[in-house]
Amino acid sequence: MTTYTLLDLNTHIRYAVALNFPEPVWITAEIAQADEARGHLFLELVQKGDTEEDSIVAQAAAILWQRQYEQLRLRLGRTLDEALCEGRQVRLQVRVDFHERYGLKLIVLDADPAYTIGRLALQRRHTLERLEELGLLKRNRSLPLPLVLQRIAILSSEEAAGLQDFREHLRQNPFGFAFRLKLFSTAVQGEKLEIEFLNALHQVNQQATTFDCAVVLRGGGTRLDLSGFDAFSVCQAAALLPIPLITGIGHETDETVLDHVAYAALKTPTAVADFILQHNLFFENELLYCADQINEYTRRYLHQHYIQLASWETTARWAAQAHLRSAQQQLVHAEQALPTLLSRMLHYAHRHLDRAQAFCEALDPSVALRRGFSLTRKNGRVITSASEVKPGDIIETEVADGIFQARVEKDK
Repeated sequence: MTTYTLLDLNTHIRYAVALNFPEPVWITAEIAQADEARGHLFLELVQKGDTEEDSIVAQAAAILWQRQYEQLRLRLGRTLDEALCEGRQVRLQVRVDFHERYGLKLIVLDADPAYTIGRLALQRRHTLERLEELGLLKRNRSLPLPLVLQRIAILSSEEAAGLQDFREHLRQNPFGFAFRLKLFSTAVQGEKLEIEFLNALHQVNQQATTFDCAVVLRGGGTRLDLSGFDAFSVCQAAALLPIPLITGIGHETDETVLDHVAYAALKTPTAVADFILQHNLFFENELLYCADQINEYTRRYLHQHYIQLASWETTARWAAQAHLRSAQQQLVHAEQALPTLLSRMLHYAHRHLDRAQAFCEALDPSVALRRGFSLTRKNGRVITSASEVKPGDIIETEVADGIFQARVEKDK
């Protein structure tokens, strides 16, 4: 059996690689690690199995030299940097290089960001389907929006371009609305987005009763900048938030999955501020309308009752005048009838006195005495019964022309 030196073996491998890969090739892989040093970009590429649980089945180192890196940046702009991040699925044009000492290395010559975006679109669709199956896609949107939005939780980076615009837009609102804003700082792009954003959502969730709504703000950026907001864990936590979530992530055409689960999705942070101001202004207009309605109702009510009181006043005045006229007529009639009535009353009184006098005269004892009757008294008291005297009693008898005394001898 032939024995080779390591150099001979590696030289043979280099020739074999050069012979089989004379031209650059396009490959797909996932970036496991990306480090920039001295203008060069060093990548660690991996390929995993068909399921998420599968381990790495292939691995290789790649490098994007500074000169080529700068040329690609000029051609692709920020999209390139967003594509060449850890965790991204990429399609790269590479030249396969094998060195006897340094081993196999892939030299990156070109990149296809469209492939990365396409892979993210598939992941995004898969995330939407999972959220739909769990009933989370419209959960936050079904929450009641408070009548007034004043206590606002902000999920954003302190360096985000749209954060200051949002604050100033609310602070300088022409309606004089006051707001209480609290920032929950989080990355809004890059590899730290998922962890930090989940932590910020957790904090908001714990303090949810102190806020009317939560807003997610960031400035403009590429489509790949927004990919962190397509992560299932981020969107699931956002959908479960107990208060309405409003997004202003700063994109014009594409929507993230977070936009789909949010209560409302606006294009920019300023648009979010306008949404809040218009919502509060609508409530204020409703209050003003109600106040106008109350004033109008009160005015009509008072006017109606003023008319009714005026009618009652007129009725009372005419009724009083009629009553006074009737009373005056009765007084005049009484005044006219009084002499006749007085004369008639006096006549009746005279007749009554005459009858009483005649009756008294008829009952006068002296009349009876003149007709032969007498009055017998004992001790000055008129005797009306024989049982009132006994033998030996002295009695007085009054007749028409005098009084005499007698003694009772015996009784029968």
